[in-house]
Amino acid sequence: MDIIATKVELKKWCLAIICLFALPLTIVSQDESGIITASLDIPLPRKDISEQILRRTGYVASYNADLRIPNWVAWHLSAEHVKGAVSRPGGNAWHEDNEVPCPKATSDDYRNSGWSRGHMCPAGDCKWDEQAMYESFLYTNCCPQDRSFNSGDWNEIEIRCRRWAEKYGSVYIVCGPILYQGTHKTIGSNRVVVPDAFFKVVVCLNETPWGIGFVCKNSNENKKTSSYVNTIREVERITGFTFFPSLPENLFKDIKEKITVR
Repeated sequence: MDIIATKVELKKWCLAIICLFALPLTIVSQDESGIITASLDIPLPRKDISEQILRRTGYVASYNADLRIPNWVAWHLSAEHVKGAVSRPGGNAWHEDNEVPCPKATSDDYRNSGWSRGHMCPAGDCKWDEQAMYESFLYTNCCPQDRSFNSGDWNEIEIRCRRWAEKYGSVYIVCGPILYQGTHKTIGSNRVVVPDAFFKVVVCLNETPWGIGFVCKNSNENKKTSSYVNTIREVERITGFTFFPSLPENLFKDIKEKITVR
């Protein structure tokens, strides 16, 4: 009876922990042991912008049909995902998203535009599943980016996130474009909007929970990664989004109001 009681109590504690960190959206991802369920906290919706939620194998995107780019893309990155064996496809793997209305971004919009196709959820975070890799090249997971920024500072932040996932077991990531007030440049006949800047917020709930934010201009600044660091609260002020709304109150300040560089 004591053993049974112990098991019951252990189950109750496990359920309590799950409820504590329960987040509003659940996606299914796969590691070496098979299918697992990963909880992913997505930003609260904004009533002042167009939004279509797109649920993919490796991420969730909030797509803006007015701008032809995502408002944000969110995903859960685990150490197992980083170790995936799926290769990045060769050639131009980008393709249109048939789940969103026209007009929408196409390859013709980017061709000879002077802007590169910038992943929001990077291909390097989707090596764990062939479908996840394929979907990472949807234009709804893409924004026009400065070529040097895309392959330089933005890529360095992506690499750092993968290192954090390996070190701490997993991280939650949300990133997307920033559009300041005023008119914006567009590319192609579909008038795909070119962002002024980009944000990325990262949270780790393992060990001692921490969070960090980044804000980067969409230009070739070639700075140290630390120069882009902000608190998540400051990124919320800049973007108007509320990130990780289901965080327990006792973790709120440590994660959102402190800058943690690790």
